[in-house]
Amino acid sequence: MLVISFSRNYLAGLALLLLSCSPNSFADSSTSTQRVVTRLAEGVYEIRHPDAPDGFPQSNTSVIVGERGVLVVDTCLLPSTAREDIKQIREWTNKPVTYIVNTHWHFDHTLGNAEYAAAFPNVQIIAHVATQKIIAAFNPGAIERYPSRAERFRKILESGKDPDGKPLTEADRKDYQKALDGLAPVVAEMKNASQLVPNVSFDSALNVDLGKRRVEIKFLGRGNTAGDTVVYLPNEKLLCTGDLLDHPVPYFYGGLPTEQAATLGRMVELDATTIVPGHGEVLHDKSYIHLTIDLLNAVNASVEKAVNLGKTVEETQDFVAKDVNEASWRQKFTGADKEDGDAFDGTFSSLVKNSYNLVKAR
Repeated sequence: MLVISFSRNYLAGLALLLLSCSPNSFADSSTSTQRVVTRLAEGVYEIRHPDAPDGFPQSNTSVIVGERGVLVVDTCLLPSTAREDIKQIREWTNKPVTYIVNTHWHFDHTLGNAEYAAAFPNVQIIAHVATQKIIAAFNPGAIERYPSRAERFRKILESGKDPDGKPLTEADRKDYQKALDGLAPVVAEMKNASQLVPNVSFDSALNVDLGKRRVEIKFLGRGNTAGDTVVYLPNEKLLCTGDLLDHPVPYFYGGLPTEQAATLGRMVELDATTIVPGHGEVLHDKSYIHLTIDLLNAVNASVEKAVNLGKTVEETQDFVAKDVNEASWRQKFTGADKEDGDAFDGTFSSLVKNSYNLVKAR
């Protein structure tokens, strides 16, 4: 059985990430303003949600209907959004939701669990053992601390500097102000929300038969978190990736980038032609996965060089940006889109920092 422990520094870093980062550090992959429902196959749907009013993203939710029951992948952030999804599911089928899979611990993928349990009391919530552990240990406190974002963002705006001490751009200022302006309704929902912890855990793989519909739940390795899970439908050649893959800009604000490329490599080996990322539009080939792998490999190799040269993390940021030509990678991922380009700059900087810390710790 796989056993993973979480250090105090690891959890502290995650807390800082959730509470202190730029409001669009998450949301710009890419900013979602409307609810979009996509039929992926007979009885299989994907729901892309609008960001919360404060700009915090809401995960994609996938719905898989079998003859005996329904499996839902990720339950989103806002309870009101989860209730809207439940209403939609009941329009598609009279079968109950029998399983939920939380692909990882981030509460924009898990906070709707309680709404599903209220609607379907027999539902089983599945997660990797590491994900189950951190949801139980960290998420309730993080949700309670969510309102403190207001104070943090006000201080950042007053100081004119981001949490790393860098001067705010005009775009940064607009993002923080937007987050402050939209925070109240989100906090109101958080007050009545509770984080329901998964009650079924696995360490490598778990198969579910929904009734003439096979669902394979897999741990391919660590990357975005310590317990990343993918959900694979072999007959439909459909894959739900969680935040191991986000489009059009990857989420590298935390996680284990020195392991993520290998994990994504194992993802590529699955026979999938429809790919649902944790956030962003549905993909229909693996070219974006390969692009993300290439970026990770390039940055990790460059960070190794910088560490071997004895550079500090600040020096490494500048070294890697020039060594791998950050601008060329931004172009590959975002083209001329300024909003996505700004998001790429943020995620690239975090990728370098996280890779540096992991390489230094070896």
